[in-house]
Amino acid sequence: MITKTQIDTILSEYDQQKITVGTIGSHSALNIFKGAKEEGFNTVCVCKKENEIMYKRFPLADQIIHITNYTDLLDNNVQQELKQLNTILVPHGSFNAYVGTDQMIDKLQVPMFGNRELLHWETDREKQREWLKRAGLRLPKIFNDPSDIDGLVIAKFPGAMGGKGYFLVESPKAFHSKAEDMLKRGHITKENLENIHFQEYIIGVNVYPLYFYSPLTNEVELLGMDRRYETTVDSIGKIPATEQLEINVNPTYTVVGNFPIVARESLLPDYLRMGDNVAKISKEIASPGIIGPFCLETVITDDMKIYTFEISARIVAGSNVGIGTSPYAYLKYGEGMYMGRRIAREIKNATENNELKNLVY
Repeated sequence: MITKTQIDTILSEYDQQKITVGTIGSHSALNIFKGAKEEGFNTVCVCKKENEIMYKRFPLADQIIHITNYTDLLDNNVQQELKQLNTILVPHGSFNAYVGTDQMIDKLQVPMFGNRELLHWETDREKQREWLKRAGLRLPKIFNDPSDIDGLVIAKFPGAMGGKGYFLVESPKAFHSKAEDMLKRGHITKENLENIHFQEYIIGVNVYPLYFYSPLTNEVELLGMDRRYETTVDSIGKIPATEQLEINVNPTYTVVGNFPIVARESLLPDYLRMGDNVAKISKEIASPGIIGPFCLETVITDDMKIYTFEISARIVAGSNVGIGTSPYAYLKYGEGMYMGRRIAREIKNATENNELKNLVY
């Protein structure tokens, strides 16, 4: 296990006047790199060769380190090169999905912006629920076994899968039928089924508030909101109901993009309190708690109740809708603020005040 003391020792060897902001080339890397450049940092992209075209066409990475697999981030030579560049890594969903939180905790020696222990909480459904429950949030019911299903539920899987393979069922019989169909279509694996999670499906509007907690100011900032564009569930409405029944479609929830949302102002006090409570409890479960971006995945019902069904303890792809400025970031900072830049601004403020060790773990 890589300790905080080890990270602090590596950080002490950095030239903190020449910090480089780095990340894996996927997910929200363009967001992170653009923000870093606007705050005056050099950038480094750890990237698969086939994805390099993105960072050539949007030239925001000053340096590209080629890898074959995402887990090559843990290679000693790659890590050594990153440390020589005085790199602070910014984690996103691909770190969780493809590198793995156990690997990051045990093998990643490069200082990382944020609390890597909380990434572990994010990827564990039971830990996640404990966190949200202790924060006083309203949660959907969960079911431990298919035989317990007695109403509409959504079948999910752990990790940052972007909704891939999720499906709705209303009975044990429907579950077994749809699970077999999903296996045949290649949307899920037998391993997925061993780690399945059943959650009450709340009918309402999905809203994903995007927060940033600053240890430097001890404030939770609401910087944006979005909702996801999911296939095939978002396209099925274009098919008349009679044809839907004939083709017996089994829709999935794979995320292909995001839309910005501006919530009615009367909802904002609840969302601000929710963010504050989540940050407060994070300090109790995994000291020093949340650092930087996090996102709550919520549903608002027709009686204006807010249910929270997941949390992401790092930057999410939905924050990409705010690049340039989201309405909420504009209200606080004026023009030009968004999540990638807010991360870089925090790193910049910390280096100027010799507080960088309070942001990296």
